[in-house]
Amino acid sequence: MPARTSLSGFPEWLPAERIVEQHILDQLRETFELHGFASIETRAVETLDDLLRKGETSKEVYLLERLQDQLQERSDSKKERTLGLHFDLTVPFARYVLDNAGELQFPFRRYQIQKVWRGERPQDGRFREFTQADIDIVGNGTLAFHHEVEIPLVILEAFSKLPIPPVTVLVNNRKIVQGFCEGIGVENVEQALRSIDKLDKIGPEGVRAEMEEFDFQAEQIDQLLKLAQISGDDQSVLNEVRALGVSNELLEEGLEELGALLAAGEKRAPHRLRAELKITRGLDYYTGTVYETELEGHKDLGSICSGGRYDSLASDGKRSYPGVGISIGVSRLVSRILAEGLATASRSVPTAVLVAVMNEESREASQDVAATLRARGIATEVSPNSQKFGKQIRYADRRGIPFVWFIGEDGAHEVKDIRSGEQQSADPQTWRPPAEDLKPTVKLGE
Repeated sequence: MPARTSLSGFPEWLPAERIVEQHILDQLRETFELHGFASIETRAVETLDDLLRKGETSKEVYLLERLQDQLQERSDSKKERTLGLHFDLTVPFARYVLDNAGELQFPFRRYQIQKVWRGERPQDGRFREFTQADIDIVGNGTLAFHHEVEIPLVILEAFSKLPIPPVTVLVNNRKIVQGFCEGIGVENVEQALRSIDKLDKIGPEGVRAEMEEFDFQAEQIDQLLKLAQISGDDQSVLNEVRALGVSNELLEEGLEELGALLAAGEKRAPHRLRAELKITRGLDYYTGTVYETELEGHKDLGSICSGGRYDSLASDGKRSYPGVGISIGVSRLVSRILAEGLATASRSVPTAVLVAVMNEESREASQDVAATLRARGIATEVSPNSQKFGKQIRYADRRGIPFVWFIGEDGAHEVKDIRSGEQQSADPQTWRPPAEDLKPTVKLGE
């Protein structure tokens, strides 16, 4: 057989690492459900037409083709529509809403945790296959602004339960940038949004050069750069924007909404929401508030969570379903947690007890003990061999199993904590391990 090679960009965690990932996913699910978000799962594939509708990311779509179609030609009339793996969860969710609108109650609150695929160049924190966790609130025809305030607060609550440094949600409102552009006579608003969003990557002079290529006037560029470099976590941000002297109705609407969001942040998550007017998000479908995040001490990782308000992504031509949502790059977050030792699992297996086997003739008695313990919710294995007890204990130790159960020749039962060496009589009908040993736990790194 040819030598096996790893596929770059497709992470596979070891068992102890997987426990850390599962802990994070469990905490996210718990928080989302506390806020009334219902779980859904969409298919992995979408039609290429749907995937190409919005955003620059669509060029990274992985296409699907049947092997049989490559081996024999088929007439155009029999060819299926081109399919691709979804590169995010927002586009498939929009399709899901349209397909099921008659069965859903609006505003519809959903969370979704699934794999996505994106043909990017793998690098630190970026993968070709990765897990995302999304929440969205979608309305029928209309959606109140207060949901744009709610979304980042839910995310901050979820992050507060994870074994990670503090997170700051960076916010802006695209109405501010769009209204500002209109107020200074910029017609190519979409390009202005894209250029401003690159400020951190290419710097002010890079943004200036790009805008010059698209025939922005020097005065317009100066004004847009001043706007993009405004930031803060209180109402002073609004005053700085107004001090630039641009008057526009949409701009003022965006400022009022941003002010309401910052006020809620001051009350419910002090110093965890910060306005950054350079953030516009590259995807075309955002229309109002937009979000990115910053992990304290790990700015190089980039945003681990982003999203925003969209008004026309889900529309059947007769009715629109506006929404607001945010997406967590779970795999990106987990990769940094593991690489930096921010959290570790207490053991790599769910097993709390290994039942020793004295000899193969008595294996059935060991199976009986294991069945009794499992029925009481205690994860239990039976030793795979009947070697000397010392070797069975070493097997448990290598596996990270904390307790070994022994059945003596006289039928007496004893359980040994192989970490401390303490051994005591035990009854499988009543004995329980300490709460911290019942299941693997995740603890903060040293």
